[in-house]
Amino acid sequence: MIDRLQEIYYVAWADLQFMRHSFLNILVMSVMSPLLYLVAFGYGMGAGVTPDGISHIAFVVPGIVALTTLSSSFSSTATRINVQKLFYKSFDEMMMSPLRLSSIIIGKATLGVLRGAVSAGIIFLIGLVITTGLHVTPLFVICLLTSCFTFAFLGIMAALLAKTHQSISTFSSMVILPMTFLCGTFFSVASLPAGLQAILYALPLTHSSTCIRAAALGQAFPWASFIVLISFGAAFFAINTHILRSKRT
Repeated sequence: MIDRLQEIYYVAWADLQFMRHSFLNILVMSVMSPLLYLVAFGYGMGAGVTPDGISHIAFVVPGIVALTTLSSSFSSTATRINVQKLFYKSFDEMMMSPLRLSSIIIGKATLGVLRGAVSAGIIFLIGLVITTGLHVTPLFVICLLTSCFTFAFLGIMAALLAKTHQSISTFSSMVILPMTFLCGTFFSVASLPAGLQAILYALPLTHSSTCIRAAALGQAFPWASFIVLISFGAAFFAINTHILRSKRT
């Protein structure tokens, strides 16, 4: 176990140093978009009350927190690996080492998890200041970290499959952008037609939003969505393992 943790640290060390030296820039980039979403969709769409008796701001904040775990965790891992793989060729050199594949995946996901957790935590702290009804619970923290790992693994998968730098932008436009606005981050998925609901529940951010919102607002926790979210993370991890194993053989 100690050996595995050491391998993960060795893989993550360069990315952690990059985050340490560029922390302020990374923080500003990670928090700016969620803050704009909070102003536009929180205050801009009014300060009414949802049918469940929850203030609109309190409803939107957990959704933006879930969205932040997606944008920060995905972009940091996908962009970093894409540059290392296509420009510096350092990722290929790491693949020639005797490191376990699982250590490589988790190590490369560490930057995304930390960046996503810090950015989402700041947004949630702002939410605690500007509205009532939000709670920090162990279940909320678990959902937050699970989302960060899931979307960091998704970022690794996108980077491993990408053949050019433009491929990441295309993936973001086709997959990440639709999830940003449709997966229950700013409105309830239950208000949509049944057919569209079925499509959205096939996307991980919907389950992330559902779990984080329920945990933050003290509502009945959707364990089924939490299991689905974990399943997405496990599936992305398995795909990454398969891709890396095929590169080594």
